[in-house]
Amino acid sequence: MNRAAITINRAYTKGWIDRRLFGSFVEHMGRVVYSGIYEKDHPLADEDGFRTDVIDAARSMGVTAVRYPGGNFVSGYDWLDGIGPVSRRPKKRDLAWKSIETNEVGIDEFMKWADKTRIEPILAVNLGTAGIREAVSFLEYVNSEVGTCYSDLRAENGHPEPYRVKTWCLGNEMDGEWQIGHRTAQEYARLAHETGKVMKLLDPSIQLAVCGSSLSSRETCPDWDQEVIRETYDYADYISLHQYYGGQEKGTAEFLSQSLDLERFIKAIVDLCDVEKFRRRSGRTIDIALDEWGVWSISDKQVEADVAAHPWRIAPAFSEQIYSLEDSLLFASMLMAMLKHADRVKIGCQSLLTNISACIMTVKGGGIWFQPIYYVFSLMAENCRGLILEERSDEDGYSAGGFEKVPCIDHVTVYDEERQRLVFCLVNRAENDSEAVFSMEGFQPQTIILDQVLSAKDRKDNNSIDHDKVVPQACDNALLKDGKMMVRMQPLSFEMVSVSLA
Repeated sequence: MNRAAITINRAYTKGWIDRRLFGSFVEHMGRVVYSGIYEKDHPLADEDGFRTDVIDAARSMGVTAVRYPGGNFVSGYDWLDGIGPVSRRPKKRDLAWKSIETNEVGIDEFMKWADKTRIEPILAVNLGTAGIREAVSFLEYVNSEVGTCYSDLRAENGHPEPYRVKTWCLGNEMDGEWQIGHRTAQEYARLAHETGKVMKLLDPSIQLAVCGSSLSSRETCPDWDQEVIRETYDYADYISLHQYYGGQEKGTAEFLSQSLDLERFIKAIVDLCDVEKFRRRSGRTIDIALDEWGVWSISDKQVEADVAAHPWRIAPAFSEQIYSLEDSLLFASMLMAMLKHADRVKIGCQSLLTNISACIMTVKGGGIWFQPIYYVFSLMAENCRGLILEERSDEDGYSAGGFEKVPCIDHVTVYDEERQRLVFCLVNRAENDSEAVFSMEGFQPQTIILDQVLSAKDRKDNNSIDHDKVVPQACDNALLKDGKMMVRMQPLSFEMVSVSLA
């Protein structure tokens, strides 16, 4: 049996968990918007055309923030196309995904949906085919009091009160050659600097995220990030990182080791931010926004082929990945990696909310079902509140993926002071039973109030046919004894344990 001995202490904390860490992402791509969150002819559509079953599911999932409208889509998007009477909005060719964009859903509709879903909107501006003028006019439309051109236009469209969106992304994946309007680091950084400067002149209350590397494996990483941090330091509040992992064909051990790469990625970019802070002798801190992240198994070539096979259609179905238990374990470890660095990772946007690499799957005209990753996310969003605790551990591990030691048990501990509980998130990466023993110094554990496990008979099991095949189950794997907690973990499983405190 694999073992891990883990010590936590009430006095040793890492930082507060920002609720925006449990965010998601909605892009005009495939069926994410149309027949995803919006389907005006659906039996459960509300008066604005939004699927109420999806709204309820997103609330239950615990989504706190949503980034919109892209994604690659935003680099060719004119926000003016999505306002005013729907009948007068232009249909346009979206070059990012080779589809027809009807513009039925634009900024005002999205803000309605955000209000219904009770999420904080995070908006992205086009720095691909557009620039400073378009970004500032968009900001004026969204955030300014009436009395000027674009704020008055918002009022004419039925929204006299400003939306007051706090967080704005300056473009999307501008380091990638696939991006419409791709630039070098220096070109992008100068544009982002000037755009951020003018946006904060208009609204000093906003926070800005600049584009960092879109994958840790990019040849330009971390040189791109260093250039962008240096040039945009005065206006950037966050540097945006994106990260997806595939590689299921490499085997479970190596596949699950990839969350260590995410931790390494986060640490490296945090260090770059702090080196620039020291170089300037500054009091400003740039934090991390992982505003696109997830598990991916469909190759870029396959995505391109799927898009090319059915060009210029409205909301075509493609890249609708089905997630297995194995995928869900890496998904859990990725979210746990962000929690471990919650002192600096303040925003996380799981990609995407519906239908493409999604937690929620919809049937056009029909019902919805949840992928196993939905349950991992919802358990953490509901229970992981408060402070991340420092952990000291002595544990068994294995070598894989270029890492000398991959812990058999991945773990993170949350101290919820308000609700007086400790929450333990664990992933057993091993194919046999494993045992974790937690010593809780400075705490008085009382009772185990939650013990839920996500596992399956086969690591490739999923919910596509039997929608309840891979769902969390109550269990009694955890035991409190003499001030310690022992968790006997099932092979290849995610487990959450919550302990009440005196």
